[in-house]
Amino acid sequence: MEEIDVPKPLMNQLAEYWSGFWKLLPQLALALVVLFVVWALAKGARWLIARLLARARMRRSLIEVFQMIASTGIWLLGSLIAMTIVFPSLTPAKALTALGLGSVAIGFAFKDVFENFLAGLLILLREPFKLEDFVECSDVEGVVEEITIRDTHIRQTDGQLVVMPNAMLFKNPVTVRTSQNLRRAEITVGVAYDVDVDAARDVIYDAVIAVDMVRDDVRDVQVFAKEFGASSIDFQVTWWTGSRPVDIRASRDKVVAAIKRALDDAQMEIPFPYRTLTFKDGAKDVLERAAALREGETGK
Repeated sequence: MEEIDVPKPLMNQLAEYWSGFWKLLPQLALALVVLFVVWALAKGARWLIARLLARARMRRSLIEVFQMIASTGIWLLGSLIAMTIVFPSLTPAKALTALGLGSVAIGFAFKDVFENFLAGLLILLREPFKLEDFVECSDVEGVVEEITIRDTHIRQTDGQLVVMPNAMLFKNPVTVRTSQNLRRAEITVGVAYDVDVDAARDVIYDAVIAVDMVRDDVRDVQVFAKEFGASSIDFQVTWWTGSRPVDIRASRDKVVAAIKRALDDAQMEIPFPYRTLTFKDGAKDVLERAAALREGETGK
């Protein structure tokens, strides 16, 4: 078996590496001890923050943000200390400079990630909406199930889950439909032209306030004559009910049924659209001939 000749310069370099490793071993051990202490401090800080903020009844997602900020700060400081222990020539200023240059490159590479992260922080701090709110943004509409520092989970009314990046919710208009306990709903009701307008208004008003889902104790029910329609006098009816979409749909269903029943009882007509067709004499003759031909074919 042939022996492999290793060049002498390479042997000398490997020997220097080995000797340097043994000289550096105490510093590496001390750096590991420092990192272990940093790990313990970060874990203790997370536990302490969670306990203190939970007593203050702060939201879980916001507690996680403060835990992450504290943990990141402790790890950053501890890592700088460990690096200066292992490499004494590396001062904290130099380490921060290198970290700054690296963070610029990382920032360009993960621009969208950091954008969603910062947007999530601002959303959690400002709290424009909260869990169980019904929101609409960029053609997405549903209930907020979870808010994290990166994205927001929205459950649509058909059961599908949409995970939206926080940057979309931060940069685009967001409609919070349940920001208050009440929302206004409205419908248009038409009555025939021969019906007394004032009497029809009273009938419609009494029918609406009798509906149990209409909150006339908080906000007034309003019935206004709106316009002269093609075949009816149209009334605009507005009332207040619960802010959830199901509350709007359910109350509208009951209001429509109550108004229809009340107008029928008062013998007030809700007219169908009327259409009057006018024919010239020539066109009338053509229609009569066509009708006669159809009758002749039917007789056969």
